Amino acid sequence: MSYLDDLFSLDGKVAVAIGAGGVLAGAMAESLGAAGARVAVLDLNGDAADQRAAVIRKSSGVEALSMAVDATSEEELRKALAQVLSVWGRVDILLNAPGINSGTPFFEITEAEWDRILSVNLKSMFLASQIFGQEMVDRGEGGSVINISSASSGPPLSKVFTYSVTKAGVNNLTQFLAREWAPHGVRVNAIAPGFFPAEQNRKLLTEERTAAIMAHTPMDRFGEAEELAGATVLLASERASGFVTGAIVRVDGGFTAMTI
Repeated sequence: MSYLDDLFSLDGKVAVAIGAGGVLAGAMAESLGAAGARVAVLDLNGDAADQRAAVIRKSSGVEALSMAVDATSEEELRKALAQVLSVWGRVDILLNAPGINSGTPFFEITEAEWDRILSVNLKSMFLASQIFGQEMVDRGEGGSVINISSASSGPPLSKVFTYSVTKAGVNNLTQFLAREWAPHGVRVNAIAPGFFPAEQNRKLLTEERTAAIMAHTPMDRFGEAEELAGATVLLASERASGFVTGAIVRVDGGFTAMTI
């Protein structure tokens, strides 16, 4: 095995990827499989989860499970953990990536919309961290939790008020748990993507908004889903990032480094 293979290998590890039926989290889950991890793909859309697991099995030759799971349901997440443990006996990596968005103007946001976005984007991460994180802590062999934040976590982007609030919460949750679980060897970090066009944000990318984004992105382009793979595998690997916890890793083409 070469030095790089050894540094980033996830052979023998088990990863749970929540929300991986989607484009970005799906590419991240595929990267975990490519590095050797067995992957359980959890998504509200069972068909999307099935398709992603099939891609992982075919492209990486690793075992992959798929489950239709509502990540806002404690009961469903606990059932998913039980299934993963019954098949593989452990959880080493949690990719926490469910998410929805809305461009509703502030004065038009309903209580129902507010509650729904907070539930999917933040409550789900809290529940998954409790359920899968406790398994890692109790097992006593370390682990890695990777939460999905956003360039909108602070300072917040315009037009996505509730989404921005949830992603600020993700950063806070990440740093809190990193502190609490460090003595147990469980690392908790977040990846904050910049602009990666996907179904949940494509409707917000008007010509005017796209021009504003490009003016504020030094690399002058959108990101590609595959460009999240490096940060994902880095944070998942104990060998490569064993002293990294509480970090918010920005993959945004320089967006958050830009002022004027």
